[in-house]
Amino acid sequence: MKIKKIRVIKKKDLETAKSSKENVKTAKTDTARNVVANVSSWVSDFKNRKQDETKTAIETLLANRPQSASS
Repeated sequence: MKIKKIRVIKKKDLETAKSSKENVKTAKTDTARNVVANVSSWVSDFKNRKQDETKTAIETLLANRPQSASS
């Protein structure tokens, strides 16, 4: 016959365990939000930089082009 072990959980320990699980869950969501915000800012910066580089390149290209005198 197998002996089954019974684990006694006190009410105070149960409340502590619940609160620690909630803290871990909120910590994970906060971390995920921070990561998303960080990556979003990188993407935004990349798009802005790309637009600025494109604008500068087009202005440079058009400025160096000789104007035609035909009217």
